[in-house]
Amino acid sequence: MALPGGVEAGRPMVVEGQEPGYTRVMTEPPAPPLDEDGIRRLVHGFYDAVRSDDLLGPVFRREIPEERWPEHLETLCAFWSSALLRTSRYDGRPLQAHLRLQDISETHFERWLALFSAAAARTLKPEVAEHVVGMAHRIAQSFRMGIAFHRGESLKPAGR
Repeated sequence: MALPGGVEAGRPMVVEGQEPGYTRVMTEPPAPPLDEDGIRRLVHGFYDAVRSDDLLGPVFRREIPEERWPEHLETLCAFWSSALLRTSRYDGRPLQAHLRLQDISETHFERWLALFSAAAARTLKPEVAEHVVGMAHRIAQSFRMGIAFHRGESLKPAGR
């Protein structure tokens, strides 16, 4: 997301000083406002769509029994709270659960990201949705790399 002055959110800003050769790296601009309630709306809306999806629904129904969904949704809210708000509410290893899923593929990741993007657009302000979707893409890429490594596969560069 481009910010005023050509700065991109999620990237450090380098500021040139008045003294020759002086460079100072500042922290990135703050993310757009988001709270626990927004994360809860996003997560619940997204997983409602996932559970009814023809491609993703069967995987989730197989892995998470119906009676465990309330607990799982709370875990997912804690994960996104930690990722987006840095609350430290989640203390798990999310990749581990996905490594044992032998049938997930790039098609699954693409659908997951499409549904996530749609849920973010429905439940969040546009500038917040853009920030959150960017984070989802980075997390998905990390999972892709971890799964490929675990399977002994090469990961094709994105967009190829």
